[in-house]
Amino acid sequence: MPAAIVPVAELPPSAAGAGGRPGHPAHPVPPQRPDPETLHPALWRGHQLGRSAGHGVPTGFQELDGQLPGGGWPRRALSELLLPHHGIGEIRLMAPALAAVQQAGRLVMLFDPPAVLSGWALAEMGLVVEQLLLIQSASHVPMDPAHLTHPAHPASSPPPPRAVGAPARLWALEQALKSGHVGAVLAWLPPRLSPDRVRRLQLAAQAHDGPAFVLREAAAQGQPSASPLRLGLRAAGVDQLAINVLKRRGPPLLQPVHLRLPSMLSPVVARRAVPAGGEGLPAVADVLADAAAAAAARLPSSATFVNLA
Repeated sequence: MPAAIVPVAELPPSAAGAGGRPGHPAHPVPPQRPDPETLHPALWRGHQLGRSAGHGVPTGFQELDGQLPGGGWPRRALSELLLPHHGIGEIRLMAPALAAVQQAGRLVMLFDPPAVLSGWALAEMGLVVEQLLLIQSASHVPMDPAHLTHPAHPASSPPPPRAVGAPARLWALEQALKSGHVGAVLAWLPPRLSPDRVRRLQLAAQAHDGPAFVLREAAAQGQPSASPLRLGLRAAGVDQLAINVLKRRGPPLLQPVHLRLPSMLSPVVARRAVPAGGEGLPAVADVLADAAAAAAARLPSSATFVNLA
């Protein structure tokens, strides 16, 4: 019987192709390589924003969320804010995230603020002042009250002050980050901090499931830092802030992000700050008097205060 002629299209895949061995295709298809960003959260392509282990904490400003990996303030990492001086709006920038942490029932800790915080202003930003834990270690603090009974120090004389060193202050901050019991941390770091110290804080922050803000002087921009996110802040007008993204997990951002911050002025002060016609300046004494009166009328209870000395 003559051999049957079978079209090639009807042959099984193992027999198709010239020179192919049974069960093996003549031209094997190479395995598909996975995308780098799917291998580990710390990997990303140069033109993409990096991914984080979890979603970021929303900043409260859509313009900024769109430029941050994870869509907000990172968790388990330091967010380093560099300031030319204090009081340019940095608290209002962080307030929405801090308020969200409190609403979730978690603790917010503040380390070494450079000045006395206004409880009324914090309450206006949505924070529950009674649920803030303030750690003060940078300033001079009195010694043990028992020291006043010493004959060399009569009760009428003020107690001799002593300062808490930077190593002890940073140790307390590291322990707070490592504890896992804090929802958010806001710390004003000592000036001229070494890169090794910042690296230790970043390693401690990896155990902190929440935003961790550290505020430093603008001159630290020229120093290396282990913080995955570094932002340079500057005032850009009344209730406006310009943010330069100095470092992020993603491509560089050449243009600053401009934000309009919520105003903290009372209606009376706001009318005087922006007179009719847009010309002239309000009387400074009147503005301060109105602000002080508004603050005194709505002053909340104080935060919990802890002195590390």
